Amino acid sequence: MTLSEAFLWPGTKVCEHLGVDPEGEAGLIRWMVNTLVYLIISLAVVWIVVA
Repeated sequence: MTLSEAFLWPGTKVCEHLGVDPEGEAGLIRWMVNTLVYLIISLAVVWIVVA
């Protein structure tokens, strides 16, 4: 597994669960899921550091 595959893993798994090809046109679903996952993680880290 490469580093880029590791970063894209959450969205890829969601696409596989939905039966969608993550490499095709529905790659926007993978992008959206990855964005939400890493947004939540980064906000949690910022909240922990600031608090």
